[in-house]
Amino acid sequence: MTNNEHASLKLLLALDAATCAAMGAVLLLGSTPIARVTEIPVGLLFWAGAILIPIAAFMGISSRTTPVPVWTAALIVLGNLLWLVASIFLPVAGLIAPNALGWAFLVGQAGVVAILVKLEFDALRGHAIVA
Repeated sequence: MTNNEHASLKLLLALDAATCAAMGAVLLLGSTPIARVTEIPVGLLFWAGAILIPIAAFMGISSRTTPVPVWTAALIVLGNLLWLVASIFLPVAGLIAPNALGWAFLVGQAGVVAILVKLEFDALRGHAIVA
């Protein structure tokens, strides 16, 4: 892996950690008002936020290792992919019934996660080719 590819993966993981921590804090602290305006269950929002905090810590620690272990980056990509699928599956399957603003919230955050999945996967694939 070149220094640029290594730095790119590290930067992406750090960015993912920051966005994950921010979303976790927003969901933990704002689960009740967010639930009111989105009609997404408050418990789901709160516990999603609670889960994101240790995940963000793992991502942050992973972003600071040199080199980034392939298994940690792959686990992060997989976790993000599962988050993305769950974000869309829950309402499509009728397990939650968000209103239009709730759908916008779910699709918007899923879109951000999809971008991170693509960028991290590409960086990881470049790492695996070189390794």
